[in-house]
Amino acid sequence: MSDGLTSGQSRKSPAPGGDGLTPPAPLAHRVPDLGALELLIAVARLGSLGRAARELGITQPAASSRIRAMERRLGVALVDRSPRGSRLTGPGALVTDWARRVVEAAEAFDAGVHALRDRRDSRLRVAASMTIAEYLLPGWLIALRGLYPDTAVSLLAGNTAAVAGRLLDGEADIGFVEGLDTPGGLDGAVIGHDRLVVVTAPGHPWARRRTPPTAAELAATPFILRERGSGTRQVLDAALAAHGGLAAPLLELASTTAVKAAAVSGAGPAVLSRLAVGEELAARRLVEIAVPDIPLRRDLRAVWRSGPHPTGPARDLLGLTRPGPAPTV
Repeated sequence: MSDGLTSGQSRKSPAPGGDGLTPPAPLAHRVPDLGALELLIAVARLGSLGRAARELGITQPAASSRIRAMERRLGVALVDRSPRGSRLTGPGALVTDWARRVVEAAEAFDAGVHALRDRRDSRLRVAASMTIAEYLLPGWLIALRGLYPDTAVSLLAGNTAAVAGRLLDGEADIGFVEGLDTPGGLDGAVIGHDRLVVVTAPGHPWARRRTPPTAAELAATPFILRERGSGTRQVLDAALAAHGGLAAPLLELASTTAVKAAAVSGAGPAVLSRLAVGEELAARRLVEIAVPDIPLRRDLRAVWRSGPHPTGPARDLLGLTRPGPAPTV
């Protein structure tokens, strides 16, 4: 009788694990894991399941169980066990030869990944806003050097907007900013808090007042300020938005050091991080002006491009910034 095949046609065997219509099971479900293959190779080399188990740091019952599971998965007997030891069956010897190639490929894979990690860990590019770069990062980087003495670290300092831009452009591995929130396109974690203070030279009229200036007075006063895009400017803009917003700056300068020097000279009032003016306040070169009506606290954040958390030196630097409760200054 005809079986429905025309001349020149022949039957084909279905794909493994299926009827020719459904896809086979994933390779991970059909092939033994690396641990089982390493065990089989050790049994072939040592001639003993017990010695192979000891070499691999597992118990003999666990080794026997692993061999049996591998035999069930493959559908062939691999090892003959006897009081005199263990030897491979014919199919077991063939499977062991194939297993060696798989393990050698895995070793090459592992060596390649290790080389990639070494290359990645050989440098760390950090971007930080000015206050963190000047007053906090040096201590963190000294501690990091103890963990990664051979890692070359570069530090790029700028305002919060510049730090975000470097991260988004792939020019930095991790960043640190001050402000009210995480810049767009980045993920972040709060690592501490900072307080901004209004300061003047001792001869300024505010330094002699018995009552602090009101929020409306602050909003109407030209300040010595950082440029737009800085975390300091962002916090001050938000704090005074309900009171008419900031007046046009008296001076607009690109660094904390320049703003501080101008304030010390008596040019006018400034708003700076408490971290940046501790020495000047202690020496009375600057005076802190109480401003109870406006919130001037900001978050310090570690930031990175959206996606996976930092790895390698960047991950450990992040850990060094918050070994305990987040610092408040």
